[in-house]
Amino acid sequence: MKFKINKEHFVTGLRQVINVVGTNTQFPELKNVLIKAEDGVVTLTTTNLDLAIRCAIKAEVESSGDITLPAKKLAQIIMAAPNQEITVESTDGMQGAIRSGTVTYKINGLKAEGFPPLPSFVNQHSYEFNPQELLNMLRSVSYAQSSDENRYVLNSVYFNFAEDKLTLVATDGKRLALISRELKLTPEEEGSIILPKNTVTELEKLLAQGKDVKISFNNRQVAFDIAVGEESQNNGLTGSIYLVSKILEGNYPNYKQVIPREAEHRIKVDRELMLAAVQRISLVASDKQKLVRLKMADNQMVVSCQTVDVGEGIQPVEIEYNGPEVQIGFNPDFLQSPLSKLTKDEIYFEFKDENTPGVFKTLDNFLCVIMPMRI
Repeated sequence: MKFKINKEHFVTGLRQVINVVGTNTQFPELKNVLIKAEDGVVTLTTTNLDLAIRCAIKAEVESSGDITLPAKKLAQIIMAAPNQEITVESTDGMQGAIRSGTVTYKINGLKAEGFPPLPSFVNQHSYEFNPQELLNMLRSVSYAQSSDENRYVLNSVYFNFAEDKLTLVATDGKRLALISRELKLTPEEEGSIILPKNTVTELEKLLAQGKDVKISFNNRQVAFDIAVGEESQNNGLTGSIYLVSKILEGNYPNYKQVIPREAEHRIKVDRELMLAAVQRISLVASDKQKLVRLKMADNQMVVSCQTVDVGEGIQPVEIEYNGPEVQIGFNPDFLQSPLSKLTKDEIYFEFKDENTPGVFKTLDNFLCVIMPMRI
């Protein structure tokens, strides 16, 4: 194997895969990146057995072949290379020679045969999306994932392909975020997956680079095949970025039971105004008392906070509301998350009283249910 490659292109490729490297010492191949060169393209693949990623970069391939090299050490070497042109060569598939200018490295690796193969998805559930749309959907809900290891099923985003729509849901038990979009489905195409939190993090990074994305899954694994866009191609990427992940086992909670069926009051608020008010007033909150109050009365939403440690803050926000005075306490972080992730300027806030959840909604099938705090 021998190829020449642009330094920046090589760095771009390594950055796509470097976060998905195994640490299990029983399988030393998992600490390595699989490098395969052929037909003017170098593919890079990493895996930790739960998650795997592959990307392709343009290169001048003089002879085809493959090898696995320590991923993080290789990345350090390539980023420190003095020249833009880098030559990588291996004659035995066990050691790689890397040359840039007057610098030469010989890095010990392992044969590619021991590297776990990526699964293929033939005749499985398969759907195509605009990657930016899917990214916006993920960002609208992913902040509501749980971080409690005892509730591992909630450390995820739930994808539900049913009722002629795709619905994404995330919840940690104190809040729930949901968004859906129409999707024509036959009964055979319906299905659902629970996507692990680590996979969601990587997927959000990758979708921003794509022009198309295809989702395929079976009852154990899911693959996201992301065709790279023009900007990414200018950075040396070519073809697609392929992300494969295990699906969490278990039953996702019945999220529909958590959503209030009716709300006594509904107000329209300016997202940025409310976000700014909550951000300012939450500066007064303390770690011991992380709570802000929303008081709705006389065409105003008054955002306030008072703590023994710091003091108090108050800011009114104009709204259209002529109902009875209602005051509800919330964790300010739970208010800021949906307000900061949404892109719509006009949103709706539904509420009943101080003991029932508040609900943010938009006109494009998004909602976020937030449990109240005792005032």
